[in-house]
Amino acid sequence: MAEAKRIERPLSPFMFVKYYRLQLTAVTSVMIRITGNALMVATLLVVWWLLALAAGPDAFETAEWWITSWVGNLVMFGSLWAVWYHYLGGLRHLVFDAGKGLELETAEKLGWGCVYGSVVLTVLTVIIYWI
Repeated sequence: MAEAKRIERPLSPFMFVKYYRLQLTAVTSVMIRITGNALMVATLLVVWWLLALAAGPDAFETAEWWITSWVGNLVMFGSLWAVWYHYLGGLRHLVFDAGKGLELETAEKLGWGCVYGSVVLTVLTVIIYWI
């Protein structure tokens, strides 16, 4: 008897949506988590380098080679960007916790500020390092 009264409903509200644009606020939130986890991996590399320094010249030479290779430079550059992105995202979250910037337009501007700001600060840090 319950089967006869069943209403036909779509399986998912998104079933008929052909194109869904992921919101910037969602992407920035996910990127905060990704950069936080990536920074843990980079921290392990730095700890390995410090342990190799204490272990002796042979271990340090191996660690130093990996850290200063193109792979190590790429990881460290990515880690530098992740530090700045994670920092700016934390500031953005602090603003949200204060109850400010919660309007959609403002939240999106703050999200773009995290994206562009992290790139600019990364490039500036590298330029200052090389001077």
